[in-house]
Amino acid sequence: MCGIAGWVNLKDDINQYEEILDRMTAKLSQRGPDDLGKWISNHALIGHRRLVVVDPAGGSQPMVRTREGHQFIITYNGELYNTLDLRKELELRGHKFYSNSDTEVLLVSYIEWGPDCVEHLNGIYAFGVWDEESQSLFLARDRFGVKPLFYAQRGNSLIFGSELKVLLANDLIKPEIDKDGLSEIFALGPARTPGHGVFKGVYEVKPAHSIFHNSNGTIVRKYWALESFEHQDSIEDTLSKVRELVYDAITRQLVADVPVCTFLSGGLDSSAISAIAAKAFMASQNRQLHTYSIDYVGNDKFFKANDFQPDSDPYWVKRMSEEFNTQHHYITVDNDKLAEALKDAVLARDLPGMADIDSSLWLFCKEIKKEATVALSGECADEIFGGYPWFHKEELLNAQTFPWSRYVNERCNILSSEVNSVLNLSEYASMRYNNTILEVPRLPGEAPLDAKRREMFYLNIYWFMATLLERKDRMSMASGLEVRVPYCDHRLVQYVWNIPWDIKMYGNREKGLLRQALKGLLPDDVLFRKKSPYPKTHNPAYESFVRKWLLEILNDTSSPIRQLINLEGVRAIAEGTSDYGRPWFGQLMAAPQLMAYLIQVDLWLRNYKVSIV
Repeated sequence: MCGIAGWVNLKDDINQYEEILDRMTAKLSQRGPDDLGKWISNHALIGHRRLVVVDPAGGSQPMVRTREGHQFIITYNGELYNTLDLRKELELRGHKFYSNSDTEVLLVSYIEWGPDCVEHLNGIYAFGVWDEESQSLFLARDRFGVKPLFYAQRGNSLIFGSELKVLLANDLIKPEIDKDGLSEIFALGPARTPGHGVFKGVYEVKPAHSIFHNSNGTIVRKYWALESFEHQDSIEDTLSKVRELVYDAITRQLVADVPVCTFLSGGLDSSAISAIAAKAFMASQNRQLHTYSIDYVGNDKFFKANDFQPDSDPYWVKRMSEEFNTQHHYITVDNDKLAEALKDAVLARDLPGMADIDSSLWLFCKEIKKEATVALSGECADEIFGGYPWFHKEELLNAQTFPWSRYVNERCNILSSEVNSVLNLSEYASMRYNNTILEVPRLPGEAPLDAKRREMFYLNIYWFMATLLERKDRMSMASGLEVRVPYCDHRLVQYVWNIPWDIKMYGNREKGLLRQALKGLLPDDVLFRKKSPYPKTHNPAYESFVRKWLLEILNDTSSPIRQLINLEGVRAIAEGTSDYGRPWFGQLMAAPQLMAYLIQVDLWLRNYKVSIV
């Protein structure tokens, strides 16, 4: 994994702005700590920071290839999981290769197929290819947006990069937000509308989209979409196919020339990845898999079971590590460090995020990076197999809004009356929800309840999963750790998309299909453990810390957030005389996380010198 940056201007000579490219690329040093490179011409400045994972000697970027007088330059962040298959096909078409890197395979794929190359890729990627001869730029992002890619157009310039901070390092891009940007932060945050860059005039290449930019203009194309059709396979064939796709996705993603590990919580999703990886490592390399788990100081004392989090992870982590003989690393986070890292998480994400859910992952990945460069994680299984409560509880399924962020009116109470008079958070959230529902690929003749669940799966894949993938990418890459997500393999997602709900609920259990497909791989007690989400701290010390910090912000007349919020209402929450009273995002993010989010908003406004226009 790496970081990419670029600036294209088809009319003006920009090669004298190499220093600005250097500044943009420098913002990616943590994503790519191992190498840097740049390519300069009159109308294109292309930069790259590299994290070495495959072919240390042959994968340097920007990579240049020439064919029939055309010089092609690629800057690429990602990993292709069908590199060998593509290479064989391209060799049959007459191409020669000079390295073992997937970068070269990707570049030659573009040379062979042009913009249609994305239809041949299996992997996670964000890349740009500049054609010097035709003076054209091609940008593309993987099917579910695992890897980030932002861009902005200013006059004759198109500027792009892996992270928002890259664009903001260019003098043409100002850290300004308008009414829509504020609505993203307060109505939807920490989620974000696909394609919306929050900052004014800044956009994100949407998942499964590409951009072709030349003298004729800029064309945005959706190159892939989920398809809805009648599922014809028997239950036995469905189980077999799911098992095959899960095994194949995981084993493909173990390939690397650097140490690989897995995240292990003892839940179904991470346990399956760890079990398959442990067996593969022992069979092919005769070595132990390294696994990692996270917990918090005091959780053994303060943890309380609830509907969303029925039990804690440590027992199950130990159970799995012993069963599969992994070398396990227990990482325990101090609560003061957890709070202090809220700032680090903002600087990594360039936006307010999932509060301590972000900062804990930032700290977790920082520790893992000391021993490993690549990790596999269990994100996306709940979104595609239906693991969350909102797939099962009728009031959530029929909420007619994003079920992980239902209480928009309560969000309004956090804002000042002046801001509420300008923003209409409920209307904005409703608009984004309804626009997404219109995109859902329908199955003609589907029963109303099944159609509703299809909507829910679509919302989860393109909103909730996107939020978790953004979190995973920014918090891990801030330490130069590449995290892969096997359940996000597009072949698996497409197949499961059309499986009827009663099969997904095999045995009348949430994710019953996945459990049954993995039977024989995991011990039964692990296989049928009730879902438990990513762990949060239950230690009151953390809540005390964020309360004190938020009160300091409220008492500081220079704090930029003060102009936006209802000071008395937020003060009541910070002082504990009023409680938000319910999760404000996701399953577990309640009052402590709301306070931490407001702290992050203030940090963001300060550190990025954000102007409201």
